Amino acid sequence: MSTAPLQRQFEPARIIIAMGVSSSGKSAVGAALGRRLHAPFLDGDGYHPPANKEKMRSGIPLTDDDRWPWLETLAKALAEAAEQKGVAVGACSSLKRAYREYLTEKAGEPILFVFLDGDIETIRKRIEARRHEFMNPALLDSQFATLERPGEDENVLVVDVSDPVETIASKVAKELGHLKVFKRGQ
Repeated sequence: MSTAPLQRQFEPARIIIAMGVSSSGKSAVGAALGRRLHAPFLDGDGYHPPANKEKMRSGIPLTDDDRWPWLETLAKALAEAAEQKGVAVGACSSLKRAYREYLTEKAGEPILFVFLDGDIETIRKRIEARRHEFMNPALLDSQFATLERPGEDENVLVVDVSDPVETIASKVAKELGHLKVFKRGQ
């Protein structure tokens, strides 16, 4: 269990995205964080068009051209959810800095990215132990090859994936004291 403190320098945001490679725990952590914040949770996987899902199912990595429309749709949905509820949580790989910048631009407001950081062997064990609707485990190496770790100048909290999901969600929620100022509908 990791006891390292989370990175604390970030711009307050009412949209939070759990990010990382496949099997890093984005959906589980995002959903747990959404529950803790009484916020809607939008899983980026649900916003992929059928063509993207089929490519991934076939073990074909997505290209940037495949990703841009998906990212725009997700960003707009998160912004709408945050507008309605005061806060929204999403899960999206957001592997490249350009994707994180694009999501923020299309949302029209700051996004706090929670980077679920784990080494390839830990993640490989996780991906091999699960079944996913369309994410082919053969794509893990391409995910790590594509991953651009968030820079210190990005709006991000870095979290080690070795802790249990609820522990991670609890740690992240404690860092989000700024959300108390947002008016949230229940």
